[in-house]
Amino acid sequence: MTIGEGDGRRANKRGRASRESMLEAAIASLSTGDPAAVSGNRIARDIGATWGVVKYQFGDIDGLWAAVLRYTADKRGDLPAGITPDGTLAERVTALIQTMAVGLRRPESLAIETLRSALPREHAELERDYPQTAAELASWKPNWDRACERLFADLDLDPDKVRKVAALVPAAMRGITSERTLGTYGNLDDALDALIGGIVAYLAS
Repeated sequence: MTIGEGDGRRANKRGRASRESMLEAAIASLSTGDPAAVSGNRIARDIGATWGVVKYQFGDIDGLWAAVLRYTADKRGDLPAGITPDGTLAERVTALIQTMAVGLRRPESLAIETLRSALPREHAELERDYPQTAAELASWKPNWDRACERLFADLDLDPDKVRKVAALVPAAMRGITSERTLGTYGNLDDALDALIGGIVAYLAS
């Protein structure tokens, strides 16, 4: 290996470390829930860099948001497919719901919610103004659907019901998580138990 090759590899390693550090800082800023955090200049300031440095790494604000979303997805891994692969139906559903209940309170999930709340709601507008971000978000549903299919693949369940459960779970869990965040007199553990029981009964019927 020549000196030049070694220097190039060290530079690439430093570049990857710098990029990852920026993404972690962006997630920390977004996870505060402050709507003002959804700003390129604000993120650059919180990162401790200039906007020019951020642009060098990510191209533009669309590239930054897409990278943040991809980074959070990579950290989640192949959930929920790897949860209790040999468990009963009830054990798998329970593990899925409990894992999401914890995961949705993590900084990465809070950052995603802050970012999504600031992005255009209409798909056409989102795809026009933030094409990379839109593509990343669009990839999540089929990936999630396939992961749910793999979670229950060996249990001989109705695939149409599995598909509907895959659509239900994220929405229901975000609602329960929102109630926990806002504060409620209701018993959210009861809500989780009812959700688990309902899903198990529906899939088993």
